[in-house]
Amino acid sequence: MIDAAAARRVHIIQGEYKVVNDPNVVLSTILGSCVAACLRDPVAGVGGMNHFLLPGSATAMASGGDATRYGVHLMELLINGLLKQGARRDRLEAKIFGGAKTIASFSNVGEQNAAFAMEFLKDEGIPVVGSSTGGDHGRKLEFWPVSGRARQYPLTGAETQRTVALEERPVRTPPKPVESSIEFF
Repeated sequence: MIDAAAARRVHIIQGEYKVVNDPNVVLSTILGSCVAACLRDPVAGVGGMNHFLLPGSATAMASGGDATRYGVHLMELLINGLLKQGARRDRLEAKIFGGAKTIASFSNVGEQNAAFAMEFLKDEGIPVVGSSTGGDHGRKLEFWPVSGRARQYPLTGAETQRTVALEERPVRTPPKPVESSIEFF
């Protein structure tokens, strides 16, 4: 068993995916209505995770918008990344997490995300060996891609909204100070 304290953490944010073959790496993310697909090839010892905001389709992506938001794009990137690292499609297995309805007044995009992920994997012939989707609270997810171990922690609505809002905010560099002839002591 891997020592959780010795694991190197790699955080996945919305629109990203990672593929690794290091048994000391744990991939983590925070999910509200978003979904994370965790795939691995147990024989090749390689696995990965993605984190998508919307199910997406070829039509949605063709009409513009950021392709990294869409599950259809990130699922393809994750699978191709695994194959490039020596995985074989016929040995892949998946776990699906997320898809909560964190705000009652919004449409249930989380349910649509989870349904998309399950249907996509079924169409690709990749068995889903575990899942935790739906509900009304977000989750913090940890996934050890080489062993396939996954652990989640439920989050309250306030924690989910605060964390998701932080993830969605673009990273901005502070402005450079304006040159001035005034000197402060």
